Amino acid sequence: MPMDYDGLCDEILRCDPGIRYVAVYDYGELHDRTRKGEESLLSREETEMSLSQAVYRWSTRKKTTDKIGRPIFALAKYEKIYRITFPISGAGLVLISADLEADVMGIIEKATAIRSRY
Repeated sequence: MPMDYDGLCDEILRCDPGIRYVAVYDYGELHDRTRKGEESLLSREETEMSLSQAVYRWSTRKKTTDKIGRPIFALAKYEKIYRITFPISGAGLVLISADLEADVMGIIEKATAIRSRY
């Protein structure tokens, strides 16, 4: 049975008011949700390009798994937002963007718990 990426996005978006945007990128397909009232900072094409680059970065992180363990999540702070990525299924990634005032570690805990149910 295929994974319900839209349901996953909806559930993660609802888990914390500091989340602006959630996307799942898997096998070249983008499923995403934006919080009502929020403007997307990137175009869809820019988001897809950024996620394809993130998939590549995840593949390079996996090369050191035997020495430092498998990667759990990646967190980047930008001038306007936080971006969180973590793997899902085969080569897929979940991307979350959050407000700078958000509790990002709390979001990561909630989102990874939700992912584990999918």
